[in-house]
Amino acid sequence: MKFDTIIIGGGLSGLVSAIECARAGHKTAVISAGQSALHFWSGSFELLGHADGKTVIDNPLGHIDRLAETHPYRKIGYERVSQLLSRVPEILSDAGLKAVGSLERNHLRLTPLGFLKPAWITLGDYVALEAGSPLPWKKVALVNIYSYLDFYPRFLAHGLEKKGVECTMASVNIPELDILRKSTTEMRATNMSRFLTDTAVDKLAAEINKVAKGADAVIMPAVLGIYNDTPVERLRNKLDLPVWFVPTTPASVPGVRCQLSLRDLFIRLGGEFIPGDSVRKGVFEKNRLRRVYTTNLGDMPLDAEHFIISTGSFFGHGLIADMERIYEPVFGLDLNISGGRTEWYNKDFYASQPYMTYGVTTDENLRPTLHGDIVENLYATGALLSGFNALKEGSGAGITLATALHAASKITG
Repeated sequence: MKFDTIIIGGGLSGLVSAIECARAGHKTAVISAGQSALHFWSGSFELLGHADGKTVIDNPLGHIDRLAETHPYRKIGYERVSQLLSRVPEILSDAGLKAVGSLERNHLRLTPLGFLKPAWITLGDYVALEAGSPLPWKKVALVNIYSYLDFYPRFLAHGLEKKGVECTMASVNIPELDILRKSTTEMRATNMSRFLTDTAVDKLAAEINKVAKGADAVIMPAVLGIYNDTPVERLRNKLDLPVWFVPTTPASVPGVRCQLSLRDLFIRLGGEFIPGDSVRKGVFEKNRLRRVYTTNLGDMPLDAEHFIISTGSFFGHGLIADMERIYEPVFGLDLNISGGRTEWYNKDFYASQPYMTYGVTTDENLRPTLHGDIVENLYATGALLSGFNALKEGSGAGITLATALHAASKITG
């Protein structure tokens, strides 16, 4: 089978680059091994949240020029990053995902433990607060689902009360969810969301209205709308108060919905999505990747003019560490690692860890090297790249999206 572009990896970076290639008329395929880091998504995308791991950044774009030259944002350049990321709201909208946020200024998202963290884009149903402004509520009702263990209203109350918000806590139940309580492992957000549709949403709203009287708003776990926002809108229309959601323990409802929505947009644009498969080797000729072979297709090759690898870092097995080495398992691409195992980490658990900056080395166009030579038609994107610490910087999603769009623009012209 032959394509114009093949993307290896079906997470956020792979899907966004695939959408842009397909939109440009390229015959595009995505090879996806399975779940991605999107399934752990909080409902917010970060661009650049912290300097030195501590100082909160108000204007993320204005801080890019202070980053190291090897940082992916610096390789792309301030102006180009701004141009590329301005495309993201339109892509999300095309996928049916409503979101709020600005490139010019970070807002604050509410975490499941009651902290406020800087973010760039947040889904419209989740708490997004203007930085530097008082919280918009005097009293909120924290409403959980009876016997659901992955929502922590006491932590939320502690964080909100420190900000001057009075909190009440309550649990509600409807008969439609009783079937899940037969096994404690079934009481998960993604499972509940499949039952919370149509009249079940109406019953849930009635129970919430009973326990939330006197509050300014309701905050509850994200357990509705795994496929679209129809159940959420139905709940909003039935409630007497505004309702906002907080993400829960993975697999998260917003994460699964984002993945499915972006995948469906890619398919609507004519893309070929190949699930449950992984690339096991590639064939290179004169510094170009000509074809790849996958586990499921065996000896049947997939040929393309262009390739993007978006397999993630250690978490997504885009990088592998054993007792002797760290390596990129698909093609054996060059990495930015030096020293032995004892130099990969800091014994201080809370310190910045060296391995967090490890990844594939590339040129300014995000083309990786193999045995020191640039692979001319291959691009690396997202968490697979070297030169940044997403956890310390609060930059993971922004880098994922910017590099995906940059690679796609290089391919499509």
